[in-house]
Order: sequence, then C-alpha cells, then structure tokens
Amino acid sequence: MHQEVLFLIFRRMRMPLIVLISAYALSVLGFVLIPGQDDQGQTWHMGFFHAFYFVSFMGSTIGFGEIPYAFTDGQRYWALFTIYLTVISWLYGIGHLISLIQDPAFQNVIRHSRFLLQVKRIRKPFYLICGYGDTGEHLENVMSERYFNSVVIDISPERIDHLKVSQLRLEVPGQCADASNPSALRDAGLENKYCVGLVALTNDEDANLKAALSAKLLSPKLKVIARAETRDSEANLLSFDTDVVINPYTQFANWLAMAIHSPSMYLIHDWMTGIYDRPLSEPLVPPKGTWIICGFGRFGKAVCSYLETEGIRTILVEADPELTKAPEGTIIGSGTEAVTLIEAGIHQAAGIVAGTNNDADNLSIVMTAHALNPELFIVGRQNKSRNTDLFRAAKVDFIMQPGAMMAQKIAAIMMTPMLVDFLEMARKMDDEWANILISRIIALTGEEHPVTWKIKVTANAAPALYEELGKEHAVTLIHLQCDPRDREERITSVPLMVQSPGELPVLLPDDDYELHVGDRILFAGLPKARNSMSWLMNNYNALEYVLTGEERPSGIVWQWLSKQSSSKEEASKVINQA
Repeated sequence: MHQEVLFLIFRRMRMPLIVLISAYALSVLGFVLIPGQDDQGQTWHMGFFHAFYFVSFMGSTIGFGEIPYAFTDGQRYWALFTIYLTVISWLYGIGHLISLIQDPAFQNVIRHSRFLLQVKRIRKPFYLICGYGDTGEHLENVMSERYFNSVVIDISPERIDHLKVSQLRLEVPGQCADASNPSALRDAGLENKYCVGLVALTNDEDANLKAALSAKLLSPKLKVIARAETRDSEANLLSFDTDVVINPYTQFANWLAMAIHSPSMYLIHDWMTGIYDRPLSEPLVPPKGTWIICGFGRFGKAVCSYLETEGIRTILVEADPELTKAPEGTIIGSGTEAVTLIEAGIHQAAGIVAGTNNDADNLSIVMTAHALNPELFIVGRQNKSRNTDLFRAAKVDFIMQPGAMMAQKIAAIMMTPMLVDFLEMARKMDDEWANILISRIIALTGEEHPVTWKIKVTANAAPALYEELGKEHAVTLIHLQCDPRDREERITSVPLMVQSPGELPVLLPDDDYELHVGDRILFAGLPKARNSMSWLMNNYNALEYVLTGEERPSGIVWQWLSKQSSSKEEASKVINQA
C-alpha cells in the first residue's frame, strides 16, 4: 500500500515537481553565472552551495538578506526574476497537491492503508465479520461488551461510516469491501495469525458462500460461521465443512417454540446469551391455544413447522398463497385488515404472529389485533433495529428480532463454545430443573444481568490451581467461589457445568465437586465474581489463603520482614520460659 501511495503521488505530482525543480535549477545557475563583488570590490562568483542556499530561503519568501556580500544590480535583477518564478512554481505545485489530497482515489488509498495498519496492530485473537447490517451491528455490540476484538468489512460505505461513529467499547477496524473478494478478506486479516474465525453475515447468499469458501481454502484452521436463508445455500455451505451454518428464520422460529414450550428454558437462553449491562428480562408465558400466523414466507414456514411440532394449531394468513405455496385453508390477505383477522378467528385465537418482512405491515397487524382482541398474546417480527421504539410503543408482548437473536447465538459460539453445549443439554431438562437454575441466578445476581465465563484447569490458564492439584490437594468448586479477600464470604457465581476429560458433562454440579487437572468449568455470575475467580486461579497466595486460611506474605521484602518478626517472637517465648 505504501508503494501505491507513492506511485499515485509521483504520477499526479510529476509535472509540478518538474516545474519546481526546473525553476530552482535555473535560478541557481543564474546566480552562479552572474558575477558579483566582495567587500574589497573584487569580482566574485557565487558557488552552487551559496546559490542554492539563497534560492531556498528566497523561494519560500523567508528573506534572510543578500549573502555573503551585497548583490550587484545584475544579481538583484536576477533575484527579482527568480522570486516570481519560484513563487509561481510553488503555487502551481501546492495547487496540484491540494487537488491530489481531495481526489477520491487518493483518499481511498489512504483509508485502505490506515485500515491495513489497524489490522496489523491487533495483537489479540479476533474474528473477521463480513457484513454490518442489523445482525452484524448486534454482534459487534455483544462482542464489544465482552471486550472481544473484531474486524468488519461491508460493501456499503454508509454502514462502515455508521460503524466508525458507533459508541463501542473497543475500536473496530472497518473497510468498505466486497466479502466475496479473497483479496479483501486477506487485507482484513484472514491470514493473520491472530485471526481465529470468519463470520459471513451479508444479505447476499452468494457472498456468504464465497467468503466461507475462501476462508476454508486460505486458512483451513479458522472457525467459519455463515448465514444461510435457503436450504440450498445451507446444504452448499455444509458440503465443504463450514463449522456453523445459521438460518435466521429457523433460529427465530426455534426460539418462539421454546418460549411456548418452556418459558423458563427460554428465559435461561436469553439470560445466558443476551447483551450485558441490562436488567433481567421478565419471564414470558405464551398460551398454547390456536395461533394465527400472518405471512407464509421462509419465516412463516419455519414458525408453522416448529409450532406444529409443539402441538400448536395454526391458522395461516397470506396475501399471495400461490407464490408462497401455502396449504389449503389459508386465509387470503395481509392481516392488516380487520376483516381478514376476523375470518381467521381472531376472537377465539390465543396468539398471533405478525411475521411479514415489512415492519410497517407487522405494526399494522399488531394494532389491528389489539383492537379486535385485547387479551391476545402478540408476537411481532422486527426486521429493522431502528424500529425498536415503534414496536415497544405498540405494546407487543414478544418482539422477535432475527438479527439480535442470530447475534446472540453467534457470540455464544464464538466466545464461549462450552455455553452452547450447556444450552443444548439444558433444553433436554424439565421445567423444574430450569426453575431451580433461575432461582439460583436471581438469588446471587438480583436484578443484574449475569455474565458467563469458562475456566480450564491447565498450567497456562490457571497456574495456581494447577500447582495445588499437582500437590494432590483436594480443591472443590466451593473453594473457587470463595472471596480471595475473605474466605468466609462467597462470590456471586453459579457453576453451570463441569466437563472432565473422558467423562460425561455434569450439569449444575454440587459445591463439593472435586476438581482435577484438565477440567473445564462454566460459570454464570456478575463480572466482579469473574475477576475475583481469575485472581484466585492465578495468585498462589490468594488460593492458599482460601484453602488453608493462612495468609502468606508476598514479595521478597515482606517475606523477609515476616521471617524477622517470627524470629523475634520465638526468641521472646524462649526468654519468657527461662
């Protein structure tokens, strides 16, 4: 990129540089050839050094005076000529330089160079995010809240500008580029040693496919997560071992079915994968009667499929049943009209899903349904994040944002893979188990949103804990949950799962569960609990205090003072006994 910048500068500034160099050369040559007089009245010729020195400060209009001797009339005539010559040359050159700086091509090169430098400076693991739409924006918010680095490319300049003005906790390098271009992916750090994965979230199925394929070919070890809205695209992505393929419509319908089947389990999913620094969401209890589904596109098909799996009877409302291949018995209409909803049985229905791909239509459906049946449970699909205030004002019981839900799912996969395994196993548990977990979390965190973190008992990740286990000391989960400042106090954390090497995972393990080298433990709690636990696992003195109750001084000076104090105490005891 530096070569491109220099090439562009020299190509655009070639003629101004030639004019400026020629003006200086002519001016210097004139002063060398025109004779002058020294202080003795003798003929004197200025050397090239003195001539260049004089022209340099005279051409820049500084004006230090005539050196080294007063000029003759001939030299002064030539000085007048060179003043105008060099000033005009400088104006000509500066004008071209300003024009170059304002050139869009030059500005693009500078922005690209700055972007490459930002990516090069990243010294921590990061993900390459392709696409900064609603899903990408939500994902960046989640990653920034958890202090995880990323690099973004998007084909829209407006979205990249929006990224640059977003108030994120971390600086996120962004570049306007096509995700299907392998060169753009390379520039964004695809082959960087700190890049741990690629997430393809563009609205273009073909671009997502090419981005995922490029990642698998150029950096096979990277984790690749891709968005696919059709079954063909999903099958194509899976054919070359894409790690995770997420269909926003299927994911959206899955969460709705979960909320109806087990509100407690949905609440756990929302707490564990949601954005931090927000109040705990209230539990939702959607009814299990007849539901009206407005819109039978890809999303509507997924919702119907999942609700029917849960034994929920559905009535479809679709404006163009032939195009969407809706089944027989579908009510023809958009759902925005009262007549259509009455025909669908709005007065006897338990719930309605406003699930079109148009937010205005969905809001109209919601308002019409409210007017016809105030007791109806209403689910509204919000396609654009900028319409959040409108959906809240419409008093929608359950706002479904595909972008936010996909972002939460992807963030969990990227940063806490163990959490994904926990949620999959937790979904197989009953409501009683889920309610126990909810009560434990609320008892510790109160109204604050919990965070999740994973620890691994290895020499690098937990050196103090690893050393204690190597001494065959018994360390249990309760020890990790003790406050390193006061071992009688407990930090605000809940152990969710323990995975020991070669054994089945244990959900909600007891406090007396004994830890072993290689164990992986998933916790939920408040950020301060995570920090205290990190200190405990890495600080030998803190861990010894929690295990034994004895505080060992740290540092050479404090250890020496402690020994001196102990020696004095022993000597005092001997004297007293004597």
